[in-house]
Amino acid sequence: MACNSTRLRAIALYKELHRLGRDYPDPSYDFHGRVRRMFEKNRNLTNPEDIEEALKLGEYIKKETLALYSLRKYRHLKRMYPNSASDPVTYPPERS
Repeated sequence: MACNSTRLRAIALYKELHRLGRDYPDPSYDFHGRVRRMFEKNRNLTNPEDIEEALKLGEYIKKETLALYSLRKYRHLKRMYPNSASDPVTYPPERS
């Protein structure tokens, strides 16, 4: 039963990483290909400790990717709303 649960965890992690890769900011990075190669490289692991270590690495990659997306969104918002101290907003003069 433990083997089946780790298999389901690995499949769920792969699906999450695949979905996250859809919005990866650098199209030349080949996020999907790297994730696939990483999972294919570890497909023959039999030692439970090695499997747990590989799953932890996948979770780490997922968290880092989510952090990258959050940073990208933050930077976009920062560009959209200029800081009042450094970039004063000038409004067009009123017409009379």
